[in-house]
Amino acid sequence: MEKLTLVAPCHFGVESVLKREILDLGYEIIKVEDGRITFEGDNLAICRANVFLRTAERVLVQVGRIQATTFDQLFEAVKALKWEKFIPKDGKFWVKKASSIKSKLFSPSDIQRIVKKAIVERLKAEYHINWFDEDGAEYPIRVFFFKDEAIVALDTTGDSLHKRGYRKYTAKAPISETLAAALILLTPWKKDRILVDPFCGCGTFPIEAAMIAANIAPGMNREFTAESWTNIISKKDWYEAVNQACDLINEDIDVDIQGYDIDPDMVEFSRKNAKNAGVEHLIHFQTRPLEELSHSKKYGFIITNPPYGERLEEKAALKPLYTKIGERYKSLDDWSAFIITSYENAEKDMGIKATKNRKIYNGMLKTYFYQFMGAKPPKRKFKDE
Repeated sequence: MEKLTLVAPCHFGVESVLKREILDLGYEIIKVEDGRITFEGDNLAICRANVFLRTAERVLVQVGRIQATTFDQLFEAVKALKWEKFIPKDGKFWVKKASSIKSKLFSPSDIQRIVKKAIVERLKAEYHINWFDEDGAEYPIRVFFFKDEAIVALDTTGDSLHKRGYRKYTAKAPISETLAAALILLTPWKKDRILVDPFCGCGTFPIEAAMIAANIAPGMNREFTAESWTNIISKKDWYEAVNQACDLINEDIDVDIQGYDIDPDMVEFSRKNAKNAGVEHLIHFQTRPLEELSHSKKYGFIITNPPYGERLEEKAALKPLYTKIGERYKSLDDWSAFIITSYENAEKDMGIKATKNRKIYNGMLKTYFYQFMGAKPPKRKFKDE
């Protein structure tokens, strides 16, 4: 099969996790950039990346990387790309999104217009027609400019990969599924260790952890735009990716994953979402205030997204909240805690110095992923049989 250049965008700050995921799928990394990993794969790789990647936002087929500082240069560079390899005569194509950072061409609407015009001119010459009905499969295009270099790509995914399909019930400003998965994978948590989220909201952290523990691929129960690209990807490739995902599921596991929230409605939402994800039997949800956070066992993990208030009146209530988080964490025996928040006084108010502090962008919001590492459990000794 012909090799394709694929691009997987992700949240800024979690590139290392996505890189590891792609390598684990068996594909070669071409380039690592802020918020983006470029790798090489075949047609099947498009299917497997969409089905298996937990931390990517979408999977793109790179048609070309071009340099342009004027719209004339942009037009000629896009027109020179081999669009006929991807878009058939009846294909419906449009520039769904254009973005520009530190580039001379900075108007998204103008970039979209010029790119569309260039593709039309290229395909008119290739297919010897002057009008496109565009009544076939959809081929959305995305253009990313950075320092006058642009990635021009086809979007194989459609709705972002964070839309797993299970979160039918949601809370105010929930963490995205892809970011939650990335943060879990940034920790040393494994399925044989306790995990508690005391601010579970609609259940995203516990559900993503349970899916990781049971090896449930995040994209196996949803649809993708490229499923209709029969000129590029066969139905057999999609079936193969999903069948492989089904074969890898292991629900015969013993886990201790818990989610608490003070709001009983949120706890009920969490249970319903976990059922949608097929992991309700792996998680214990309970209405419980932060003051009652406790566990009798050692070496557990707290992974959570507590309130961090963006308005001044909300921030006033944060000091006692984070003080209480620190008190409850210190009461646990050799536990580790991983907390994502934009609240800059988190360490001070918790009364604990973080082992590590990683900057993560949650959309446009700068947050900090505080990592408080507890003691490691002793290594198990196995007797010779």
